[in-house]
Amino acid sequence: MQLPRPVYLGVLAIALVSGCSQPASQESADLSTSSSTSTDVGSPSPTAAPLSTPTPLPSPAVESTVERTLNPLTGLPFIKLPLPAQFAGMPAVLAVKIDNTRNAQPQAGVGLADLVYVEEVEYGMTRLAAIFSSTIPVRIGPVRSARITDIDLLAQYGSPAFAFSGAQRKLWPALDKATFIDVSANKVPQDYSRDSTRRAPYNYFFDAVSALSQVEGVSRAKEMGFTFDIAIPLGGSIAQGVDLAWPSSSLQFRYNPARNQYAVQLNGERAKVEKSDPGGSQVWADTAVVQLVEQRQSAYFDKGGGNTPQVETIGSGAAIILRDGQLFNATWDRSDATSGTTFTDSLGNQVPFHPGHTWIALYNKDREVVVKTT
Repeated sequence: MQLPRPVYLGVLAIALVSGCSQPASQESADLSTSSSTSTDVGSPSPTAAPLSTPTPLPSPAVESTVERTLNPLTGLPFIKLPLPAQFAGMPAVLAVKIDNTRNAQPQAGVGLADLVYVEEVEYGMTRLAAIFSSTIPVRIGPVRSARITDIDLLAQYGSPAFAFSGAQRKLWPALDKATFIDVSANKVPQDYSRDSTRRAPYNYFFDAVSALSQVEGVSRAKEMGFTFDIAIPLGGSIAQGVDLAWPSSSLQFRYNPARNQYAVQLNGERAKVEKSDPGGSQVWADTAVVQLVEQRQSAYFDKGGGNTPQVETIGSGAAIILRDGQLFNATWDRSDATSGTTFTDSLGNQVPFHPGHTWIALYNKDREVVVKTT
């Protein structure tokens, strides 16, 4: 059974979203052991608050002035209301770098992200780059530092706001030249705080609503090369999910037929968010993508000598797309830094994502993808 998808109201979602959990039966995911095939595919605070007094929804008298369209980051309806200039058009795009270790659980805000990228950092660990637009939570985190991969990855969004805790000194000149709008702890320290109930460094949280109200020039959601369709495309094969493994991290997606979504499991644990987060305490994806990428050693090392790999998100390569309990083989392509990323089948037709939340794992093409078939 397919559950109805939420309709977001752009920046108004900040004011209107409320903390409510899904019934317990909806929170369970099928993460049991299943048969698999190995595929080598190529060698305590609130979660939302208004920016100001909430703007009322339009009355029937102005209904004709309302423009309905789709958010290009989710494929879900977005309502353009006759609002003051600062709220007009598509909502702003915010990227946040988030810790991805067991100590980071439960995370804050991740379940509300339109897209989440998983990227490798030092010692085979991974971090999340969460993209928010439809809904901007107040509390997001735990926030961690930027990496060289983030520069090219975020350039396709134009000039998104980018929240991160800091960066190594050698990387700062490159970050300063990047296209994103810096809302790091260096720029708006008042919008970051430590949670005394958690231990450092897994206790650093970002107040996104406050930070965005202080900056200008942040890009709005735009066409990214993604396509969305509620109808299942042709050419898929039945698959329950995939397993991905890095030296010090893991990621699993498992299909839940009752929800028609994928349960996200990080580092051997069900991905969870804080109880005060709207939408339930667990993280789900409507579409899960494995984007197979070139990965090489960068010029950046941490104090212990660990190298930060540079993940190449410009170019092309193979991809696996999971949606509606089916797997689709695809090719991803991105011609330059300012272009979005397209996903096409063997005939050159775009493979549509299921409307909603998308997770994209940037996975070294030389690693093994384990496909769960039953």
